[in-house]
Amino acid sequence: MAFNPSSMPSFLSRFLRPFTSSTSLSYHPESISAQTFPENTQKATVAAGCFWGVEHLFRKKFGNGNGLLDARVGYTGGEAKAPSYRSVCSGTTGHAESLLIMFDPDKVSYRKLLEFFFNMHDPTTLNRQGGDMGTQYRSAIFANSEEQLKIAQDVKEKVGKYWWTEGPVTTEVKMAGPWYDAEDYHQLYLDHNPGGYECPAHKNQGKDKIPLPE
Repeated sequence: MAFNPSSMPSFLSRFLRPFTSSTSLSYHPESISAQTFPENTQKATVAAGCFWGVEHLFRKKFGNGNGLLDARVGYTGGEAKAPSYRSVCSGTTGHAESLLIMFDPDKVSYRKLLEFFFNMHDPTTLNRQGGDMGTQYRSAIFANSEEQLKIAQDVKEKVGKYWWTEGPVTTEVKMAGPWYDAEDYHQLYLDHNPGGYECPAHKNQGKDKIPLPE
């Protein structure tokens, strides 16, 4: 009988599926850099564990006219050039599984995106989200401008004071470096595989928190 990764527990299929060469997924969008967006479009780049869940939750929250114009999962924050998923999972490239968001600042602010980011994962667990462990799963904000860097530092400080008070917020905040799109089958993965692996830290997100002071 042929081996079927989908029959394995979700946390195991998380590691088995990505290394397949299956062409069953037909999602082949253009890279974000090749697309045309409104003149006021801005970028936000974050990492919060498995990028499948991060993309899924951001699209659910800010898609459908709520500010998110498009998004891509990929790799950033490392030194190696043109990393693959396999090399990133080895923990040797320094990259984080990340999400690049193109958004309309007239509909959603960068600050609001970051507040959601800190609400949809646990930023106090260093290099870990649930069962996903390694530097590729670290919590990080990669700012695309000096203004974004200041906002990210401010939000992180307030999150540690008002929201995540039980431990230090370990989120890395730094300027963005080169971005590399992940392989096509990772894009919109949970839309194509609704029963696919989701990090427990993402599944349990959404608890109401007091508004952060400006």
